[in-house]
Amino acid sequence: MAGPTTAERGERQKLESGSPRLRRRRRLRMLIILLVALVLATAAALWLLYGSPWLRVEKVSVSGVRVLTDRQVLDAADVSVGSPLISIDTDAVEARLRHKLPRIDSVDVVRSWPRGIGLKVTERTPVLILKNTGNGGKYVEVDAKGVRFATVSVAPRGVPTLELAVSEAAVLRRFPVDRLVREAVGVAGDIPAAVRRDTRIVKVRSYDSISLELSGGRSVEWGSGDKGRAKARTLTALMKAAPGARHFDVSAPIAPASSGS
Repeated sequence: MAGPTTAERGERQKLESGSPRLRRRRRLRMLIILLVALVLATAAALWLLYGSPWLRVEKVSVSGVRVLTDRQVLDAADVSVGSPLISIDTDAVEARLRHKLPRIDSVDVVRSWPRGIGLKVTERTPVLILKNTGNGGKYVEVDAKGVRFATVSVAPRGVPTLELAVSEAAVLRRFPVDRLVREAVGVAGDIPAAVRRDTRIVKVRSYDSISLELSGGRSVEWGSGDKGRAKARTLTALMKAAPGARHFDVSAPIAPASSGS
């Protein structure tokens, strides 16, 4: 059988030499098509997020408030209804809320697709109150972090009053008022629940001299804020052992004392 002619061999070589160019052209054409499709898809997505009427803020909802009102939170948040939902700066909204409403401890600002913003608020809870004698006898609420966050006309029920009875300048230089407030807050958090209900005043004379005034004229010498849990357990046991006592001393929890009847 005769082999391919010279002309046939030449034609085959031309086809083989042309194949890589054809493949490159096909790949280039496909790449261009993909890039065009990507650009169109990106443009469509941007228009949908920023330009379409379907993904714009129509409603801002508030949850978690106890003392604050929905209106106070909405006004402070200042979310622009009608704006593209994607354009809302949630960090900026959170910062405005925390700045304008110190009662807010934390807030989650979430997008509720397709047309809502949710404001999930956690308010600060007072553990102590300070009498503000220079402001018409109002009260300053103090939370568990020692933050003085609100001034109220009526003291909240069941919250002890913090009394700062520090008179020595040397004590204040070593332990500023904010430090003493934090120590008192720590003590308030360690008081046993049954005793906390009867606690009327947490009195701070110095860093290591904190006492409790209870209902019925009873008192507790707590000492410093150190070993709070041990002091709480000791106080509970001491009150059970001496139910008629008027004064309890747990400043040294390994050597407690009670007196009076």
